[in-house]
Amino acid sequence: MPEWDGGGHACPFTCPSYLRLTTPRSPVSRLHHWHPRPRSGSLTSEMKLAVPWGHIAAKLWGSRQGPPVLCLHGWLDNANSFDRLIPLLPKDFHYVAMDFGGHGLSSHYSPGLPYYQQNFVIEVQRVVAALKWNRFSIMGHSFGGIVGGMYSCTFPEMVDKLILLDALPCALDYKESENLLTYKRRMIEHTLQIEASQKPQRVLSPEEMLQGFLKNNSHVGEECARLLLQRGTTQVATGLVLSRDRRITLPEYSIDFISRDLLVPFIRKLQAHILVIKAMQGFYNVRRENDADKEALNLVKDILKSVLKEWFQYTEVPGNHYVHMNQPQHVAGIIGSFLKSSTPNQL
Repeated sequence: MPEWDGGGHACPFTCPSYLRLTTPRSPVSRLHHWHPRPRSGSLTSEMKLAVPWGHIAAKLWGSRQGPPVLCLHGWLDNANSFDRLIPLLPKDFHYVAMDFGGHGLSSHYSPGLPYYQQNFVIEVQRVVAALKWNRFSIMGHSFGGIVGGMYSCTFPEMVDKLILLDALPCALDYKESENLLTYKRRMIEHTLQIEASQKPQRVLSPEEMLQGFLKNNSHVGEECARLLLQRGTTQVATGLVLSRDRRITLPEYSIDFISRDLLVPFIRKLQAHILVIKAMQGFYNVRRENDADKEALNLVKDILKSVLKEWFQYTEVPGNHYVHMNQPQHVAGIIGSFLKSSTPNQL
């Protein structure tokens, strides 16, 4: 999702009355389920998980008796990122697409707390613990793939399969070493600036919101933009406002870059079979100005292949960074075969 923010502050979480539930104040994780108005596809329910700062929201598909798959969206996106893909995947799995904190229908972090990659990894563990999963698969798009990769290295015994959609399991500090302190500084400055600002929220009409989104998201088609905005905006009296937390800014300010020296030991920790689906017209670098440079991708890919051997599968598909939304049929068959296979080389 974009750097464009529609202007103004992000609002505190609000939702239509038919979705609204009282959020428990206890720090103990608890689940709440509700059944909203019928939607297309095989969506069965939505879920709220109580966390110390509010709640994490998620969408659920399929039988809860099926093998679980946790779906992690990209930067500034939300759980609707998977709406067009999951109905095309095998029906005998249980898919849970969560909204990261500060995104979609999930609560914003408490005042004073920044958004760092490690916080999102912790969110994954909160959801998994609440759902009482012992082992599961992860499907992550873009930043969600990086979070899923770090979780899989940190809790290797938990993850059976890792599916990365135009993503890698980590962000390499390749050609970034001199920028890392700058990113940290800008993150701090941005957070403090947002906290100090009294600028009112900018309210836009639905069409203005859509056109602003499309202008800053060349990889997203109109239908997919509407899906992301459906979960990423809040209705107010005079129009729409973006729901996401304004403290969330450029991804490089929040990502934990790792060195090449750390890459191999991190990869060796993995116990998951890994599928990387690379969009041929997708992104190749966290910073878009370096996007033509494929060296980092090739380096990580070669190390994954060398360390994981037959546990690693790499494939390229036509399409851009949002191919899983724009043309889900390009990836659904590959993902379905991977989920059902006992080893990735059966694809």
